[in-house]
Amino acid sequence: MEVNPLSIILVKSDSKGDRLLFRYPFHMQEKNEPSNARRRNPYTLPIVDDSLQTIPQPRSNINKCQLTGFTDEVLSSLFAVKPELCNRKFELKVNDVRFVSHPTLLQLRKKQLDTSGCLLINVVFALQALATHSVVKCYHDLSKLMGILLEHEETRCGYVNDEMQVMMTAHDDGYASNPDAAFLTILEKSILAKNLKKMYEDLCGTGLVNIRINRWIPLNFCLPQKVHQWHLQGKLVEPEDIDRCIKSLRPYHSLLLLCPVQSINDFISLDGSPSLKRMLTQYSPLKNLQTLATDSDLTPSHIFDLTAHLVYWARATVIYPICSTNKYVIAPEASLHLNSPLVDKFSELFQGMNLIRAISEFSLPTSLGQKCNPLHHPSQQSTLVQMIIWMLQNHLLLQLHTYIQFMIADQFVANQSESESISATRKMRTESESGTSTISEGLESKSEAETKNSENFSYNSTDEDKHDYHEELLLDFTDEERSIIFKIPASNNTDDLRLFARLCRKKYFTGNHHIEEIMYLENLRRSQLLQLLDKFRDVLITYETEDPTIAMFSCP
Repeated sequence: MEVNPLSIILVKSDSKGDRLLFRYPFHMQEKNEPSNARRRNPYTLPIVDDSLQTIPQPRSNINKCQLTGFTDEVLSSLFAVKPELCNRKFELKVNDVRFVSHPTLLQLRKKQLDTSGCLLINVVFALQALATHSVVKCYHDLSKLMGILLEHEETRCGYVNDEMQVMMTAHDDGYASNPDAAFLTILEKSILAKNLKKMYEDLCGTGLVNIRINRWIPLNFCLPQKVHQWHLQGKLVEPEDIDRCIKSLRPYHSLLLLCPVQSINDFISLDGSPSLKRMLTQYSPLKNLQTLATDSDLTPSHIFDLTAHLVYWARATVIYPICSTNKYVIAPEASLHLNSPLVDKFSELFQGMNLIRAISEFSLPTSLGQKCNPLHHPSQQSTLVQMIIWMLQNHLLLQLHTYIQFMIADQFVANQSESESISATRKMRTESESGTSTISEGLESKSEAETKNSENFSYNSTDEDKHDYHEELLLDFTDEERSIIFKIPASNNTDDLRLFARLCRKKYFTGNHHIEEIMYLENLRRSQLLQLLDKFRDVLITYETEDPTIAMFSCP
């Protein structure tokens, strides 16, 4: 995997010269076995290649996912940079290896050891040349963080100078002929070397670095491209994807922890954010972020920042609060079989329940309300909710949201034209029959006629004003769309038509906003919005799919 480091290298440079102090792993030697070292047949004729026709093979400095082909002297010369290149990003590509670091210039606490009092320290990460820009940036940030902490400890207690002396003594005390022996001795005696070793193992393992520099200052680092692999197998999550998701967070979203609260509290350092601990005490996947902020006595913006932190560190994901109207379906990438370890874990957590049988009930989109029986005991409903939470944490289910699209169907236009012709025929027939009625039946007194004419005039005037107002509401529609909308019975209701026109004008019926988002942005009740969709169902198409904002975290 291209996100894993090939090696960690520590180089120093001062007035006494430059030197490679430590590298890990160090058991891979630069001297590869030559190709002619193998036993050969002495009677074979040598093959003479045509140098003009032979294409030289590109040289590789990677062997079994580790750095090779560079001596300590070469690496020391490469990374003992000039002072002009210090305190900035350093990147170098050699064959199929990319080196990245942040050289840091320190002021030594004990100046008698160095006439200038300056020391260049460089923590270098060797990566595959194909590593993405975001991966390179993360490793540069880690090297920069290491430089800052080492500078702090050197200023405080001369830590770097002491560790440097331990490493140089190991190199000088008869181990120069065997670098591995020197590195082993350094690993036994140097705290900094042990930190670098654990950092390499954490980066290759979980992607979470948790060490203490000089047994004092905590260093916590997350490599998102690696850390999300444990719950999104085979999916590379870039920091840009996480930022895009976080920027799309809304107060109606909710937080779903991927591990127990206690494990998160154990991971938080002693000087961790107290607001994070307070939020975790009020956490529930049934609460939206706005409610969580209120219960935690924190601002919504602070809750968003804490949510972004947990998502970045793969401790949580973003969902919609679990409620009875949520619709769930089996995730397409959910791979379940009888021998799956998830089956045994599910049986251990929920006694007497079978995962295959439980998840089969969501083969078709099913709402949580359909699974809840009001006659059941509250404990059974609570168990169902906990099962849904567990399936979401393991990416076995995904939630479907309803999206709306305004569309005038051709079939609807044809049906309306046919209805208009039938109505016209009936009207002509009615007028013909009414012409043969007797004159006496249509006589009215003069006063009654004048009164009725006056009322009819007022009524017609009101209808004309109402029609003009409805026309103004639909100014953004085409003539064909207006004519079809006016044929819908719900268009006679001014409130319904006004709400329909407002939602259309704000582009909510373009298939880019789901019902929950419209409810939040327009402060509408679900029943109110569903009634409107039903009244204008002739020109509105609804479909169900997952929310693209959080789709990247819903399934591997």
